[in-house]
Amino acid sequence: QVQLVESGGGLVQPGASLRLSCVASGRIISFGVMGWYRQAPGKQRELVAVITGGGISNYADSVKGRFAISRDRAFKSVSLEMNSLKSEDTAVYYCYAGGAAEYWGQGTQVTVSS
Repeated sequence: QVQLVESGGGLVQPGASLRLSCVASGRIISFGVMGWYRQAPGKQRELVAVITGGGISNYADSVKGRFAISRDRAFKSVSLEMNSLKSEDTAVYYCYAGGAAEYWGQGTQVTVSS
């Protein structure tokens, strides 16, 4: 059993920054990719940023230049630095890990509002 535990969500004003973290635990063999997705009310879940074990990252166009994903050397944790937050970034953010199987965290709420 693999568990992904997220932390770092919250309520911030537009223009502020937040850092999300996700730590994997349990029977981890290896992940090929880890990252973050988000789901806003009434919308489908969408990719925010992912990173491979080799360090290759991919971002949604809407967050390029504002968000940065990073990983630890063991590839058991991933973080998302979010800067210049906008109201449209408001969503539940989910940690994702994929390899032989796919795993999701429980989600953490990010609300950007004045």
